Order: sequence, then structure tokens, then C-alpha cells
Amino acid sequence: MTELGDYLRACRARIRTEDVGLPSTGRRRVPGLRREELASLAGISVDYIVRLEQGRVKSASPAILSSLAEALNLQQDEREYLLRLAAENAVTGERHRPTTSRRQQVSPATRVLLASMVNVPALVLGRRMDILAWNQLGAALFTDFSELPSKQRNHIWLTFLDPQVRALYKDWAKVAQECVAYLRMDAARYPDDPELAQLVGELSLKDADFRTWWSNHRVKAQRQGRKTFHHQVAGELDVDFQVLDIRGGTDQSVLLYTAEPGSNSAEALTFLTGWATTQAPTATGNWAPTKDT
Repeated sequence: MTELGDYLRACRARIRTEDVGLPSTGRRRVPGLRREELASLAGISVDYIVRLEQGRVKSASPAILSSLAEALNLQQDEREYLLRLAAENAVTGERHRPTTSRRQQVSPATRVLLASMVNVPALVLGRRMDILAWNQLGAALFTDFSELPSKQRNHIWLTFLDPQVRALYKDWAKVAQECVAYLRMDAARYPDDPELAQLVGELSLKDADFRTWWSNHRVKAQRQGRKTFHHQVAGELDVDFQVLDIRGGTDQSVLLYTAEPGSNSAEALTFLTGWATTQAPTATGNWAPTKDT
């Protein structure tokens, strides 16, 4: 079996027959579309669906992938993920690919940018959602990252396994499920990353929710949204987040949080900014050392 096959089966299981104009009568051993129903909707043979799901098709054409995406009602991020998996499947076994081994380094310019965001919590995320750097307010909002072991400076690890960070989120389950979808989207870009495999293995072992949500194969690109924090110092914060990609081959992005001007949350962030300046460990420990990956 392959990741592509697992994903196709998961997508089939999510489709209700009535949503695609098929009758819902008759007993079904498993939920969702049968292979023959998907084949009919996509205009391809059942045998081809079987071979795709079993990993016996090394290179599916763009036309076939597009037909499958349409039949499965895949959204933009899901279609992109499907294409990545298909491309990965096409090269598997053809050549040895080196594992991801580039050092994740934050450029001086990015560090200056972070430091200049005095009233905006900001983090630099790398591969696997590793937290590579942060500004003072970012540490004040979440935790003093400099006090954590390097392997724990990871956005999804903290969301699931750090009690302090987990308690920050008013709707933890929603945030956590989105984090899993973000991580799976990222995983298609680096299928041979041993650090990613180790992270997924640890989270699967230690958290039943992660294990369930990871097996659901939901994917989503991290772009923007809104979160509510219950902060022990600043109180309740309703903030918008957005992710800005850093151009170049760095595999990095800046995750930042903003509040509506004049709102209670904006006032709370201002208060948190002042409080953060009094915290010596946070003020002096706001850069993560680079590490091998």
C-alpha cells in the first residue's frame, strides 16, 4: 500500500452517495463510495482504481488525477495534496532520494523583522512546523521557547503535549485538528524526513486524538484564520492569524497574530507587550539556535 492509496481510500470513505447523485439504498460494509462507484463518476476503470490504491500504478496522468479529484469533491488544498502524492508515487523506487538534511537557519533580515514587530506576536516556522525563532511577544503569548528542549520547539508538539500551551486555546479540538491537517499537508513535501516520522510516531503513541485525526487524512494549507486564547496574564484574546511565506529555498514562514484596532483584544495585547518587557528570561531568550534536521 502507499500514501496515495491510503488517501484515496480515506477520501472515498468521506463521500456520501446522495451527495454525488447516487442512490443510498442497499447495505454497505464500509462508509462512502465503492470503488466501482468512484470509477463510474471519474470515468475510469475499476481495475485502475484498484491498482492505484494498491500502489501498482507508478505514474497517473494529470487528466486522471483531475477526474478523481472532481469525483471526490476535493477542494484546492486536497487537490494539491493528491498531486504531490501522485508525483511522489511516480519516483518511489526509481532512484534513491536523500533525506531532508539541510540546516534550518533563520536569516538576519528575518530576525530584524521579528524584533520590529513589537506589538505583534510572531513565530518563524520551518519544516514539520518547527519553531525556529520568535519575538518577545510571541514568547509571552505562548511560552518561553528558550527554556524548552529543541525537539519540543514544534508548534504541533506543543499543541498536543504541552499542558500550558494546550490550555491556551478556547476551542482546542478545532485548533488541534487543523494543526494535524497542516502537518499532513507538509508531510507530502518531505516524505523521507526521518524527523517528521519520529514526530508523528511520538504524537500517535502519546495522544489518541492525534492518532485518530492523522488516520483521517484531512489536509489543509496554513494561511489565515481566527483563534481565541485564554491567557493567564492577558485574559481572553480574539486574534486573527496569518502566515507569510519567506521567499527563497528556506521552507520557512512567519506566523503572526493581530487584533482588531480598538478592541478589548488589542488592549490585552498592548498590556501583554508591557508585561513581557519585565520578564528577563523571555527578553533575553527570544532566538532559537539553529539545529540539524
